[in-house]
Amino acid sequence: MNRCRIWAGISTLLLMLVGLSVLKAQQSDQSAKPQIKKVPTANVNSASGKEMFTAYCAACHGANGSGDGPAAPALKTPPSNLTQLAKQNGGKFPYAKVQQSIKGDPNMPAAHGSPQMPVWGQTFTQMGHQSEAQAQLRIKNITDYIATLQAK
Repeated sequence: MNRCRIWAGISTLLLMLVGLSVLKAQQSDQSAKPQIKKVPTANVNSASGKEMFTAYCAACHGANGSGDGPAAPALKTPPSNLTQLAKQNGGKFPYAKVQQSIKGDPNMPAAHGSPQMPVWGQTFTQMGHQSEAQAQLRIKNITDYIATLQAK
C-alpha cells in the first residue's frame, strides 16, 4: 500500500510539473513579439509623398511619423520618431541624411538595409522599370513629405 501511495504522489507531482511547464510555455508565447508578414510592395503614385509615406513607411513609423505604427512592436529596434528629426538636428531638417536612409547606404547603421528597415532605393528603381530618375523622384517626394511632419 505504501508503494502505491508513493507512486501516486510522484505521479501527481510529475503531472503538476508538466502542467506548470505547459502554462509557462503558453505565457511566453503570448508575450512574444508579433511577427511582421511580408506583403508585395504596392506601386503608388510617385508624385504624392503622402501616399508613398502611407504605403511604405506608416506601418512602422506611424501615420503621423511618430514611430508608433502597427508593426512597431514587432521590431527589435523601435522605429525613429520622424517628427523630431529637425529638432534633433539643431532646428534644421536633415534632408540628405533622410534621403540616404530611405535610399539605403552600405555605410548606414545596421537597422537600415536589414529586415528592420527596407532599402527602398532598390525597390523604387525596380518599380520604375530600372529608372534611377523615377527612384530619385520617389525618394525626394517622401523626404519632402517627412519634412512637413516636423514638430513645431
